[in-house]
Amino acid sequence: LTRPEIEAILATPNTGTWGGRRDSALLLTLYNTGARISETLALRQDHVSFGTTSLVHFKGKGRKERSVPLWPKTSRTLRNWIEKRGENAQRILFPNAGGGSLSTDGATYILRQAVLRAIPSCPSLKAKRVSPHVIRHTTAMHLLQSGVDLTVIALWLGHESLETTHGYVQADLQMKEKALEKLAPI
Repeated sequence: LTRPEIEAILATPNTGTWGGRRDSALLLTLYNTGARISETLALRQDHVSFGTTSLVHFKGKGRKERSVPLWPKTSRTLRNWIEKRGENAQRILFPNAGGGSLSTDGATYILRQAVLRAIPSCPSLKAKRVSPHVIRHTTAMHLLQSGVDLTVIALWLGHESLETTHGYVQADLQMKEKALEKLAPI
């Protein structure tokens, strides 16, 4: 996704409601961390550390642990979400309406609804299939395009092998080649 597309999606939740606050925190956390949906839905409140640099602590594939820094906006959104719900270290961070664990299907539904609401302000989303994994890829590409080193991106995403992350370099080169083709020759 492009930056305007992800920004349009992130702007859709109605933060005046319980569900909207949860959805806003969930979508922003997915984009900020680039985490797998299963990792994100397994988070408890005590997996978030607030401070000068706020962090989310994940247990990923193969029980590998990693910490990902949060942008100030994500940190504020998560802090507000936790405070409004009441702090409880063992409480699931992103619950369903009944207070239980939000399912992958539930999170995918939340994302799909956000995309549908974002289409009027960002029509290019109509032609795209957006899933939680697409958000993960978007995070990786935006980190790469911002000049973040590939090894840091691999650590950020919890990739065991740098070769897995190398695919983003190839995708970025293809995007640049397509952009070059659109330029008129001198």
